[in-house]
Amino acid sequence: MRCPKCSSADSKVVDTRAGKNESSIRRRRECLNCSHRFSTVEEILKEDFAVKKRDGRREEYDRSKIAKGISKALEKRPVTVNQIEDMVHQVTVNLQNKYDNEVPSNAIGEEIMNQLKTLDQIAYVRFASVYKDFHDISQLAHEIKSLNANNSSS
Repeated sequence: MRCPKCSSADSKVVDTRAGKNESSIRRRRECLNCSHRFSTVEEILKEDFAVKKRDGRREEYDRSKIAKGISKALEKRPVTVNQIEDMVHQVTVNLQNKYDNEVPSNAIGEEIMNQLKTLDQIAYVRFASVYKDFHDISQLAHEIKSLNANNSSS
C-alpha cells in the first residue's frame, strides 16, 4: 500500500477493525518513510466483476472511480470520510448482489444516486446534474422538484 503523501511502499498497520457491516476490514496505517497516517478498507470483491460501458467495452470494476465520483459530489458537504467509505462499500455490495459478473455502467450511476439521495440532497443534485447530463436549467429544476415531492410524501 503506497503512502498518499510520499508514495512510499513501506507502511505498517497500526490498528485493524471490522467495518461497520462486518464484511470489510478497516486498517489504520503509518508510513515508515514520512510517518503520515492513513486508512485503508479491505473487502471481498467478486472475481472478474466487470463494467459494461455504454459503447460496449468491458472494463474491470474499479472501486476507486466510484469513490472519486462520490467524493466529488460531496465536496465541501458535512459528510465524513467514513460515510463516504460506507457508501462506496454499499454501492459495491448492492451491485454485486444484483449482477453476476458484469454490471452496466448506467446501473452504477443509478445506485450512486439512490445512495446520495438519502445521505445528502445537495450532493445528489450535483451528481445527477453531471450523470443525467442536464442541458438546461429547466431539467435541473424538474429534478429538484421531484426530489422535494419525494421528501414531502415520505
